[in-house]
Amino acid sequence: MKFVVLMAEEDPESWDRATQAERDEVFERHRAFDRAARERGEILGGEALAFPKEAVTLQPARGGERLVTEGPYTESAEQLGGFYLLDVDSQETALELARLLPEGYSVEIRPVIQIEGYDS
Repeated sequence: MKFVVLMAEEDPESWDRATQAERDEVFERHRAFDRAARERGEILGGEALAFPKEAVTLQPARGGERLVTEGPYTESAEQLGGFYLLDVDSQETALELARLLPEGYSVEIRPVIQIEGYDS
């Protein structure tokens, strides 16, 4: 089963203020997640994302035209900072693995679905 693990944080720019020891701890938590995920399944992908202020959003069409806005899709306290795409046996396994990630993230684990008739 495939799951996306979305990592959001309240202060994406906190990394710029982090000490080297704090950064090392974050890296170690990600390495622990990587090791455990590879033991229990497969990491199909994953990336850190640029700051939300670097995003552009293509809004739904209104009056036949789509509007492009600068910045993230939503105005919220938390912003998406990165993701992993996992192939593991269950959502419970994905949740267990996500507990290894740094505690400063809110982590959403969502199943990936196959849409009948669509081949990518």
